[in-house]
Amino acid sequence: MDSTILEYLADRQCSPQWKGFLAALADEFAAQLPENDLRALMRRIGTRFADREPLPECKTLDDVQLAMSRIWMNMDWGWVAVDEPGGYLRIRHNCAPLRSAFGQNAGKWVVAFLEGVYQRWFQSLGSGNDLGLAQVSELDEVGCVEFRLSR
Repeated sequence: MDSTILEYLADRQCSPQWKGFLAALADEFAAQLPENDLRALMRRIGTRFADREPLPECKTLDDVQLAMSRIWMNMDWGWVAVDEPGGYLRIRHNCAPLRSAFGQNAGKWVVAFLEGVYQRWFQSLGSGNDLGLAQVSELDEVGCVEFRLSR
């Protein structure tokens, strides 16, 4: 697909009323904190978000995927695909508006928000502290990123 089309679509993922504010916020964060600290901050913010948006009871992995996707889709934050390829869970978040909202330079640290959300949601479903969630791909141009939940 033409990169101009992808850039246009990605740019539309965040409401114009928030773009300037969030970009300035991201610039200030980046000016004040090293990347590891920014990742830790965004992960904590993700945890708080997950506590405010708890998942309903889920009995199957399909239930988990649907519950998470409903929350994201109601906010225009894309959707999630969860599967178990063997020995771990793969969580692929699709079309998150993070680059559009925070700018291209925030891509390395802002994704930790999703990391915090998914870690907390899986803890609430019973994973406890035995399983850890890690980002395994970079945030792409349309807001897709993959995580792995494993021991």
